[in-house]
Parts: sequence; C-alpha cells; structure tokens
Amino acid sequence: MNDPKISNHAESIALAKTLTGIRGLDDLTLGGLPAGRPTLLCGAAGCGKTLLAVTFLINGARDYGENGVFMSFEERAVDLEQNVASLGYGLADLVAAKKIVIDHVHVERAEIEESGDYDLEGLFVRLNHAIDAIGAKRVVLDTVEALFAGFTDKGILRAELRRLFAWLKDKGVTAIITGERGDGQLTRYGIEEYVSDCVILLDNRVDEQITTRRLRVVKYRGSAHGTNEYPFLIDDRGISVMPITSAGLGHKISRESVSTGVPGLDAMLGRGGYFRGSSVLISGLAGTGKSTFGAAFINAACHRGERCMLFAFEESQDQIVRNMGSVGIELKPHIDAGLLRFEAARPSLFGFEMHLARMNRDIEDFAPQVVVVDPISAFRGPSLEIHATLVRLADICKTRGITAVFTSLSSSGELMDESERSVSSLMDTWISLKDHEANGERNRLLYLLKSRGMNHSKQLREYQLTDNGIELVDAYIGTEGVLTGTARLAQEARERDASNTRAQGIARRRREMARKRASVERQIADLKAELDTEEAEMKTRIEQEEAQEVVYADDRSRMATRRGMKP
Repeated sequence: MNDPKISNHAESIALAKTLTGIRGLDDLTLGGLPAGRPTLLCGAAGCGKTLLAVTFLINGARDYGENGVFMSFEERAVDLEQNVASLGYGLADLVAAKKIVIDHVHVERAEIEESGDYDLEGLFVRLNHAIDAIGAKRVVLDTVEALFAGFTDKGILRAELRRLFAWLKDKGVTAIITGERGDGQLTRYGIEEYVSDCVILLDNRVDEQITTRRLRVVKYRGSAHGTNEYPFLIDDRGISVMPITSAGLGHKISRESVSTGVPGLDAMLGRGGYFRGSSVLISGLAGTGKSTFGAAFINAACHRGERCMLFAFEESQDQIVRNMGSVGIELKPHIDAGLLRFEAARPSLFGFEMHLARMNRDIEDFAPQVVVVDPISAFRGPSLEIHATLVRLADICKTRGITAVFTSLSSSGELMDESERSVSSLMDTWISLKDHEANGERNRLLYLLKSRGMNHSKQLREYQLTDNGIELVDAYIGTEGVLTGTARLAQEARERDASNTRAQGIARRRREMARKRASVERQIADLKAELDTEEAEMKTRIEQEEAQEVVYADDRSRMATRRGMKP
C-alpha cells in the first residue's frame, strides 16, 4: 500500500530510531525519529507542533516505557494538561505517576542581560536534573524562539543553539525542539535546521476557506524517508499522518463474489454479485436510488456477518437509517450489533487530503470488509485533486481487500462529465441509474456499463424501490423504444389480451375438429353397422337357398327312384 521507499523498515537498520507511536509518522520516517538525537519540528502557529510533541512524549511513557521531559517556555503545565485533556491523553496521570515531567520556564526578555559570557548553563542544569529525576529518554523543548527571544546578537544565538543541540545529543536523549516558521525560510533564525539531524515541517494551508494540514520530512541525516507532503489529521482521537503516496498495482485479487443485496442485479452480473475487493461506482441522477443500492449492499454484507463502514457526506446517520427503513432496509440492528459504523461529515469540514487521512484512519481502526462512500460527487474542487484523492482511497481499499462502493451524482444529459470520466476508469464495476420519462411519469432504469472479469448482462432493466427493497423488473423494449411503468403495464396487458384471443381461437378450432371427428366416426360406425346387418341377412338367405337346393336334389332323387330310374 505504501510507497516502496517507506514500506520496509529493515532498510533503516543502520541508524537507531525511536518510535513516536504516531500513526503514519513512523512509516514515512522508516521507524521513527533518530534515537539520541534532536529533531526540529517547525511550522506556523496552529499547525500542531506542540500537540505532536506532547503525543511523542505520551506514547513513549505509555507504550514504550520511555519517560519524558517537557520543558515549556510559553505554556504553563496546567494549561498544557488542560489543552490535551480533550484528546483523552491523560497527561496529568502520567505526570502524577512520574513518567513525564513538565517544567515551565518563564523567559522574560527584559530580564535577560545579553553579554559576551552569557550562556544556557542554567537551563542545562535544570534540564539535566529533570532528565535524571525520572530517567527520561525523551525530551521536548517548546519553543526555541521563546527561549532565545531576548537575543539579538546572531553570533551568540548561533553559538548557543549549537551548544543546546550538542548538549542534547551528548545527553543521549531523543529530543523534539519546536520552532516557529520564519519568513521565507523554515525557521525564524534560519539556523536551527542546519544543526538538527532531522527536520519535520508542519503546514496548515487554507485554500478556498478549507484548511488542510500537511507534514513533510525536510531532512533526516543517515536515513531514507518519505519525501512527499503527507496530510495529517488532528481530532478527538489525536494526531495521525497518512503516509500513502501510491498503492501500485500489486494488490491481491479475489475470485469470490459477494451479493449486491439485489437478487436481480446479482443475476445481471453473471457471477452472483461483485468480486470481493473490487471497486464499484454507482452513478445516477438525483432520486434514482444510488444510496439505496449502497445500503442494500451493506445490509447483505452485515447479514453475512461482515463489518461495514459508511462514509456519508450529505446525510446524517439517523437520516439514512430512517430513509432506508422506508424501503425495507433496516440498518439499525447492524449498528447495534457493531457490524456497521457511520462516519458522517460535510465535505467542507476538511480538505480532500484531510478527508482521506480521516477515512484511512477510520478504516484502520474498524477494519471493515465493505466500505461505501456516499457520494463522491459531494467533493468540490479541482478535478485533479479529487481524482488523486479517490485513487488513493480506492487503492487503500483494494490493498486491504475491501469491497468499496462509491456513489456519484451524475449531471443531467447524456454526456459524461469530467468527474465521472476521471473516476470511472478506476472502477471495476460501473452501474448507471437513469430516469426515463414517458406518458407523464418517471421510471427508473439500470444498466451495467462495465464489470471487469464478468460476462454481465447488457440489457436495460427497470427497477422499483419497494417496501421490500429494490426489485428489478423486465423492461419492455418494443418498436417505439423502451416502455416502462404504466406504459409497460398497458402494453403487457394488450399483449396478454391478444394472447388470450389467440389461445381462445386455437381452442375453438380444436373443439370443432374434435366435433367433426366424432361426427365422422359416428357415420362410419353407422355404415359399418348397416353393412354388418346386410351381410348377416345376405348370409342367411344364402344359407336358406343352399338348404333349399339340397331339398330339391333329394326330391328329384326320390322321384327318379319311384319311376325306376337309377339315380
């Protein structure tokens, strides 16, 4: 899934590293920050420097058994604890357990007497005591500008900065030093980045009123690292970085089919459903039922016991659950069973990459087998950025074997818009939903534009949203085109009438034939009976005549005897 350059931690074995425990950051740095060395974390105000540094310390104390020291030159300890409490970090508990020390050093510029023999020795003593007190392995200094606020002599400043970084390295602690971004350069003084072994730049850009946070590893001595800009996310679950640049095309494929939740559509696909791990685009005009097809797929998957995640960008969870219930798709039981999770947010809440980072984090946390994004057309912005975001999301799902369904609102008209054209090439299956208006009514039609690896149906099919879900019906295609709805019903009724008439004619002719046959057979029987009667009478007469002839012969014989004649 990840950039090959950052996917193999084994490549960075030459340099000891310390895991930050920050999701994604350890991937793009190939194992974390340089162990026992200082790292400069720079950026403008509000980009998350202090939060990332605190997370580094908390993860170390909580997950890796490495205590830490946070030396603040701006925020008091109580303020810092309160600021991160909303993220559930439990910083105060770690401080109470003596796993983390927060030391607030108040630096007043007016009290600093800058002279040739001024140094940071006092700071080193104080920091050394804090480190030794808890055996700290991690140190954060926040911020370097506050520490050196009273210095105007660049010579002294450069010398003390070098001393500070060298002291931390000699101490053997893995340190993060935060710094404010300068005008036209990474840091305010332009020196810190040169004495640091690792430099990470945080950025917080605002484009068309949408903020996107990005992170870039500018420098990492002795180690390869991801060199691109990576979006990172700060929310109530902390900070996470998305290290993905490209998933490539080496992901595994599956030959298993999973039901779409619509039996008629399963039959149209020819294999009983979508390929598991494939990407599916369902596009159509408003009101064609795109979300319903997505919900039907989720419903079927949850019934199989699979985990599903729905990213909604136009409707809330409650809206979707209510609306799907009206067509017989009950999602609430799946939510209660922990099989379905909603993540609903307006597209304008974040930039594209922030949304992508959030979805990537949510997918990692929930590990779903099915993801539905409804709809991708809600994103507004340059088509190239939208396309890049969707490519990454599709790659995330493919790499994890997740079957992903993306819905998209199509523009009116027959021509495909730019967003559809750019996205469609990413998809394995593309289902187009359309409205067909005729005879004063509107009906819905579905057809499969493509489904890679399947001998799918090429037919138009009418579908209906019923109380029992989505049902496909055969579209009537006649000489006047496709007939749907009542026009189809009327035509089918006419055809049924014509068929009944033809059937009745055939039956009538069959009855006539039977009747004629019976009549002829009766005539034959009568003739035969007559023949038999005549034959019997004739036979009797013949027998009578033959008997009479015998009598005649006997009489002549007796008469001849009496006359003395010899017979």
